[in-house]
Amino acid sequence: MPGRHVTDHQMRLFMKHRATAPVPVAAARAGFSPATGYRIEQDPRPPSEKRGPRSRRRPDPLAEVFDAEVVPMLEASPGLRPVAVLEELLRRHPDLGPGIRRTLERRIRQGRALHGPEREVIFRQVHEPGRLGLSDFTDLGGLGVTVAGVPLPHRLYHFRLAFSGFEHAHVVLGGESFVALAAGLQDALWALGGAPREHRSDSLSAAFRNLAPEAEEDWTVRYAALCSHYGMAASRNNRGVAHENGAIEAAHGHLKRALEDALLLRGSRDFDMAALPAKAACRLAVDALALAHDRACEADLAALIDASLDDGVLPDRETMHARFAPDPDALPSVTVALSPLSLYDALTAASPAGLAEGEAA
Repeated sequence: MPGRHVTDHQMRLFMKHRATAPVPVAAARAGFSPATGYRIEQDPRPPSEKRGPRSRRRPDPLAEVFDAEVVPMLEASPGLRPVAVLEELLRRHPDLGPGIRRTLERRIRQGRALHGPEREVIFRQVHEPGRLGLSDFTDLGGLGVTVAGVPLPHRLYHFRLAFSGFEHAHVVLGGESFVALAAGLQDALWALGGAPREHRSDSLSAAFRNLAPEAEEDWTVRYAALCSHYGMAASRNNRGVAHENGAIEAAHGHLKRALEDALLLRGSRDFDMAALPAKAACRLAVDALALAHDRACEADLAALIDASLDDGVLPDRETMHARFAPDPDALPSVTVALSPLSLYDALTAASPAGLAEGEAA
């Protein structure tokens, strides 16, 4: 048909019929014109072999920045993710716009396919919505984070829904324990606004390592009671078989790579010390917790604290109380008039027992 390209299938069909029929008949049976048939006889290569490489139809948006900026970033930090490279490029060149994302990812992927390390093979699992949530701890010592030059030993409690991918994590400065698991799990469920039908953790061998048998049994009972309180069936994967928790084990890697990207872009892994003396810092933290509990303002108070820290200052007690605590002058004045105790004598005299005593007299 005019305007349509000849396919390899049509080519093979034409050559098959051409062995026993003239060019016009073979071309008609293959679905193209006799003129096309005569051209094919002059050059019998399949159309797929004649097709040249596709040329670019629009200007390359990365022509001026890829070799000059992206390649040096990837050479200096081979583990940097494309999304982190994109964010850095947009910070340097806002005029590029987010529309370059796919082009950038494809260019980086092509380069790593040719010159990067081999990729892991994974097998996707199918999960039902709302059925499974998973908890696990992951060590962050490999990030090399220091506070005032001193290494910070810490780990993350990590919660994830297997189907939707919802995640929650917070820093744990101690080891794996029931307190850390319970606090992290409840924070995750409150942030989620619900609970899955089943909650799975790994064997938590690190948490049980130094426990006596009776303490381990108590740990198990408390964990089962916590899950039951939220209407979740408690389960664990088999000891030493971490891939049974693959829905969260793989997410550990994504989370750590995001933290690694942030540290690489920050340029330093060292953080300054909290600027208050220990007692003053504890007092401020406890006061903030009490204010959040008494005024039910956890989210708003957290946003205020984050904004203060982003500005490079510590949250101020007076500012927090002025924002969330009630103004004493705005509270209504309530006066309670106390009744005299002599009224109780009158009540006793008017009771049936008192009347009976009076009649007997």
